[in-house]
Order: sequence, then C-alpha cells, then structure tokens
Amino acid sequence: MAESPDDGDPWRAWGPYVSARQWGTVREDYSADGDAWADFPFDHAHVRAYRWGEDGLAGICDRYGFLNLAVAVWNRRDDRLKERLFGLTNGQGNHGEDAKEYWWHLDATPTHSYAEWLYRYPQAAYPYDELLTVNAERRRTDPEFELSDTGILAENRFFDVKVTHAKTGPEDICVVISATNHGPDPAPIDIVPQLWFRNTWRWGRDDRIPSLRLLDTVPAATGGLVAIEAKHTYLGTYRLMAEGQPQTLFCDNETHATRLYGPDATNATAYPKDAVDQAIVHANPTLLNPAQTGTKAALHYSFDAVEPGQTVTVRLRLRAGAMPDRPFGRAFEAVIRDRKVEADRFYAEVIPADVSDEDRHVARRAFAGLMWGKQLYRYNVAQWLDGDPASEPPPPSRRAPEPFGRNTNWRNLALADVISMPDEWEYPWFASWDLAFHCVAIAHIDPAFAKEQLRLICREWAQHPSGQLPAYEWAFSDVNPPVHAWAVWRVFELDGGWDRDFLIRVFGKLLLNFAWWVNRKDADDSNLFEGGFLGMDNITVFDRSRDVPNGWRLEQSDATSWMAFFTLSMLRIALELAREDDAWDDLATTFVERFFAISAAMDAFGHDSVSLWDETDGFFYDVLVPNDGSPTTSLPVRSLVGLLPLLGVGIAPDWTTTELPDFTERLRWLRRNRPAETDSIFVTTAEGAAQATLMAIPPERHARLLTRMLDEREFLSHFGIRSLSAAYRGGSTVRLPSGELSITYTPGESDTGLFGGNSNWRGPVWMPVNVLLADALRVYAAGAGAGLRVEFPSGSGTLLDLGEVADQLEGRLVALFRPGPDGRRPSDPRDHLSGPLWSVHPVFSEYFHGDTGVGLGATHQTGWTALVAHLICGGGRKPAP
Repeated sequence: MAESPDDGDPWRAWGPYVSARQWGTVREDYSADGDAWADFPFDHAHVRAYRWGEDGLAGICDRYGFLNLAVAVWNRRDDRLKERLFGLTNGQGNHGEDAKEYWWHLDATPTHSYAEWLYRYPQAAYPYDELLTVNAERRRTDPEFELSDTGILAENRFFDVKVTHAKTGPEDICVVISATNHGPDPAPIDIVPQLWFRNTWRWGRDDRIPSLRLLDTVPAATGGLVAIEAKHTYLGTYRLMAEGQPQTLFCDNETHATRLYGPDATNATAYPKDAVDQAIVHANPTLLNPAQTGTKAALHYSFDAVEPGQTVTVRLRLRAGAMPDRPFGRAFEAVIRDRKVEADRFYAEVIPADVSDEDRHVARRAFAGLMWGKQLYRYNVAQWLDGDPASEPPPPSRRAPEPFGRNTNWRNLALADVISMPDEWEYPWFASWDLAFHCVAIAHIDPAFAKEQLRLICREWAQHPSGQLPAYEWAFSDVNPPVHAWAVWRVFELDGGWDRDFLIRVFGKLLLNFAWWVNRKDADDSNLFEGGFLGMDNITVFDRSRDVPNGWRLEQSDATSWMAFFTLSMLRIALELAREDDAWDDLATTFVERFFAISAAMDAFGHDSVSLWDETDGFFYDVLVPNDGSPTTSLPVRSLVGLLPLLGVGIAPDWTTTELPDFTERLRWLRRNRPAETDSIFVTTAEGAAQATLMAIPPERHARLLTRMLDEREFLSHFGIRSLSAAYRGGSTVRLPSGELSITYTPGESDTGLFGGNSNWRGPVWMPVNVLLADALRVYAAGAGAGLRVEFPSGSGTLLDLGEVADQLEGRLVALFRPGPDGRRPSDPRDHLSGPLWSVHPVFSEYFHGDTGVGLGATHQTGWTALVAHLICGGGRKPAP
C-alpha cells in the first residue's frame, strides 16, 4: 500500500478489472431501438468481438484493458465452454435480469497483490434451456427459478473451481487454478486458461494489431512448461508461462461473422474468436491458427477422471519482460504463501481486534467483493453516438434528443477508468449514488482509491457541463439522490481528516452540482424540490420519472429532504475548509442560509401553499400540485420517502465559535434579524463552548417520525428499517386526479414491472438508506439531541438514547449476516443450499426481505451492501461532525 498511494502506481497496474458481463450493456448496443439486451445477447458473446470491453471468469487485465487473462472450464457435457457467467436478460426473468450461477469473492487486497475467487461448476450439462423456459412461465408473484432448483447440484455433483492470484511484483503475477470434485463419483473437467487482447484495431481508430505467439524454445532450467509471448505497442512484452504440457490453441479476437450473420457475411479472419470453443467442445480444430499465433490463445488442460474429494491444479505465471530461470517450484509457492500471510496481516489491522470471528469473516468477504467489483469501464459517448470509421454508421434515431435518444446530452462523457461497480454481473456499469456508498466502505482499506473514485465522477469527462453528475449508462440524465458530498466528508473523516486538497478539489465541482440542483429541480423557487427517479425505483404508486399526471407537478418529500441533506454536507465541508482559509467563510454562510430556506419550506409552505407535512398522520407525504392553481392532492403513502427528513440534521461544531468568527457573527445576525427563518437552529453549550445543531424539521416532528420508524408494526424489522410501512400488508388505495391506484406492502421481490422489475422499494430493507438514517441519529445525538431518549421499539417501554438507537439499527443490519442455530444466515438467498460447502459463503444481496431478511435481487452487491463491513469496522460509530 505504501508503494501504491494512488491509482496510477505500478502495483495497481494489474487487477481483476475484467467485467463479469459485457454483453447486454448499453456500451455494446448499436441498435435503432435501444434494446441493449437484444442487440448483444449472451449467445453472441462467444462468437462476436466486443467494442468497449471484455468479460470472463476471474479475469484480470492491465488498467487499460489491453491484455486479458481469464479461465474457462468444460465438464464434457455442456454445449459450449464455460467462458463467462450465464444469466437471464431483463425480459427473460420474472423479476428482471438475473445471474443463474454461483460464485464468490473469497479474498483480495487493495493492490491486488493477493486475491481468491471461487466458481461452483455443475458436473452435468448446464440447463440453459430449462432456466429460460421455466422462468418464462413464471409470473412476477412467483419465486425465481434458480440453478439449484433444477436439481443439478444434488449430492454435491459439482466442481469448486478456485482461482488465486499472487503478485511477485507489480508486473509478475502467479496464478493457481484448482478444481475440487465434491461429488460422489469420478468426473472429468477441462481447465482452459485464455489470454487475449481486447480488439482495438477493427474500428478504424487504431490499426496496430498486437500479437500472441507460442515460444518455440524455453530455457532448459525451467522444466516442463509452455510459454506464450504477448507483444503490444503500449504495454510492451509479456510472457504467460504454463506448468506442464497443455495443448496450445491460437486464434483471433474477431467476430465469426458467417456463423453469426450467415454465409454472405465476411469474416475478418480465418481464425475467429470461437475457434477454441469449436476445437475443444465440438472437435473442430479447423478454425485454429496452425502457425500458433494470433490475438487470442488458450491452454488446454484435460483431466479425465477426478476422484471424489480430489483436487487438480494448474499453475500459470504472467510476467513482463524475460522469463525467470525457474518460474514455478518453491519460489512460486513461496509467493502464494507470503502474499496470503500479508493479506491476513493487513486485514488483522483493518478489522478491529474485538470483532468476532464470524463478523470478521463477513467483513473480509465484503471487502473482497469490493475489490473484485472493480472494472475497467470504457465509454466515449460521442464516439458511441457517431459510430466508428470502419463500422456501419449507427441509426439516426440514436442521436435524437433525449428522452428519445439515449445519452445524447452527454457527449462530454469519455471514461476509460477502473471504477467500482454496483454488482459485477447484474449491474456492470457505474451508478453515481451507489458509488458514493462503495467509497465509504472502501475507505477502510484503500482511502486513496475511494477518494480517486469520488473525484472521478466530478471530473470534466464525467460530470456534465451543467453540473449534473451522470446517473448510470441506461440514462445518464436520470436524477439520483445527492449523496456525493456526504460520502466525500465521510471518506475524509475515515482517512484521518488530513487531506484538505481532496476536499477542495471535489468541493469545487460539487458547487456546480449544487447549483444544478437548485436551478433545475426547484421549479418555482419555493425550496421544495422535484426529483423524478431519485434512486428508489418503485417506492410510490407510479413512476415518478415519467408518469406524473398531465398538468400537474410532483413536490417530493424525498427530493426536498435530499437537498437539505446535501446542503448540510456541503456546509460541513465548507466549515472545515474555512478553518485554515477564511475565504471559505462566505460559502459556509451561503449554505446555512440555503438550509434555512429549505427547512422553512418543509416546516411551513412553499409558494403555492404546498405542505408536505400531514399533522394528523405525523408524516411527510409527496404532493401533486396543479399548474392551474386548483387544490393540491396529497399522496398518503408511508414509505422511506417520508422518513428522509430525518437525514436533515447537521452540526456547526463548537470550534466554529473561536476559529470562524465571521461565520459565527453572521449566524448570530441571522438569528437576531430573521428569527422566523432560523428557528431550525438549536444552540447548546457545554464547558463554555457553543455548538449549533441545524434541523430540517422541528424536534417535535422529528420525534413523531421516529415513533413511526421504530414501530415494528410499520417500519422497524428485525433486520433494519423497511422501505414501506408494513401497515399496508392488506394494501392501500391512493386517489389521483387520473383515478385510483393501489400500493401493497411487498416485503420480497417486486410484483410490478416498474424500472425493470428487478428491484423493490415497497417493503424490503435496503442497506444504504439504513446506514444514512443511523448516521443522522448519531449526528443529532452529538448535538441538540444529546440526552434525548425514545422508546425502542415504539411501545415497548424500553428507553434508549439516540446513539443507542443507532447502535441497535446497525446491529440489526449486521445480524443479517450472522448464522443462526441451523448454520444459515438470515440473508442467505432461498436457493442457496444447506451444508458447510454453502454456509461458509455469505451473499451480499442487493436488498433483503422486510420480514425474514432473506437476500433478494442482485447477488454480488458489494456494491453498497458492503457497507456491512463499514459497520463491523465501527465506521458508523466514528465521531460525528
């Protein structure tokens, strides 16, 4: 880590940056209708060259994605090599896209000096057709049909394929691939490591073609091995050495056009991308290059009968420059052992000593998922919209103005960076608000990378000139919650609070984003904000991005709450910067005044007498406001939307009184001269020092919201705060100008198709918002809420202070991952089988059943569910600002 202080250092040059899924992404979609799933389906992936990236199993590559190394396997029953993970598209799954495989991230260090990955490979023919057919027959109210439901894994008839990477140096990587037969009978397996160059030469932008070739001679001292030389004009020369005498196969990373498009198509090479698959699986070697050269190569290890319990092993070494005299043997094994020991020591320092072994295991797996979830993300929107010189021009419809054309307002976006992904298969593209949460967890093990990620989204090649941050590749213009400033502050704190340069650089760009929000999302300058999507996909009765009734606008409790939260986060950064440079004082005052205005709007009314607070229910609701001035319509649904005003709490620390006299005097002036606008500030004094707590809502409303939130009949579950009140188990009807709509507490998977139907905010527990709520309670407890005690749970008679309530909430989140008496974790997905081969692997699901805690949605959401490691490491209990 000391040798790798930032993303550009040599130890980070190689890592697990290969995507788990490149097919079905927006980047690879060149269709007229924008159907990315159909334009590049799974069945094209093994015969068609990708334009923007690559994918594979346990893939590693250089940080530019030029040279890639991954493993493929074959059980001699499948109709194709297992080169990549299989899953259903959004239209094929009854709950949207869904990976139908089992794999886990076992370990990883931030520099990728050591990493482990595991894939569970069935010994029988993989049931591609059955998974497609049965899921197509299922309704949204049915459970998903998973791989284990087919019975293919009965009696443990599978191989566990484990891949280990250990670096001897920044450009010298030892690789061990092992396959263990857990079944009752001998079974064959072929292990096929593949080395290939990303196709950069076919698009008319760079015609230089790199090369792979089999080295005819290797030094005698090396023993039994084969070696492949890789030459690239930028990377230089690498050599992949393979222990033993595997069969070598060469072809090109080019599309097999005649197979894909018919006999009238023209192949760019006689040795296309699927030649390895054809040779091994279909006994057709005619597509292989007999000269043993090309841009894709494979090493074929064949094991005819692996006995029950037996493990077979393949060893590789990828190295820049010349071959060592003895690439394998004792020195090789010593590297594996030493890097593992170093990884153990590193995590022993990162994870507090008083953490239980089980929680330590969960945290380390979560951190491993974050590291394996890094991906080289290439997407130049201008090139994508206009097409490549050597390709057919894209359909004109692609360049239509938004919303008819996709991302046409984002020609400035040109990324070629390693970015933390929400989920490596289901969401293999960055999402800005997800990324903010990732960075808070990452900061515990790699604060430099966390800061680099937060800066990246604000760089001029990502952030829109208007100040908007890109949402996600399906629609960069969608609006996500403004959590970036909070993440910047939390990462700054977790890193020890020393890196002011980081704060200054990001703060300047966040000022642009703040201005965008104020200018674009406060429609009538009322300080009540509209938002649209705002991340919580189907939480209300209709799609807030698109389905607002004609002639009305939607004033949203969550949009306004998020802006209060954003404002306080910006204020906290401005105060810190002003400690050493009073030029920031004025901005701190600006954010205070903006916060007072938002708070007043939430407390009273906007320009159209729009009240979001319902005094009878003691809750905040969205409101539909007619454009013609007629009466407004409240949408009385108790959801996380109405709890988010709890996030609007911040502190001006006691040191501001002495260190920021100008700011302090301005605050006093505002309180004297604008008392009606500044009644949301509460000053407490301890040991002669005054501390100001700023609250978006009055304390009495805060208390009433807490009573709702901590009621087990409504929001409080055994595993955190639900996204919709359980009071709606029997459903509830909302009257709109256009008619009636209903909403029902749905604690499991979504029963609607809103936003693809693959996530659900109508009942389940979501880790990120729970973490924010607990964080806000700690801030309040450190300020005006000190000494305040509330019932936990509501109606129980047990009184806790707010810090203790936050502890309880975080404890319930961590409890998702703690095994019960039967060895199963509450968070274990339904389809995960029982037994030690399964129970050792925690699953970091996208969200969790609101009653049982069962994991749902994407299965590798590390991602924001890795926030559990942040909680285990005590990140939630760090001193409040």
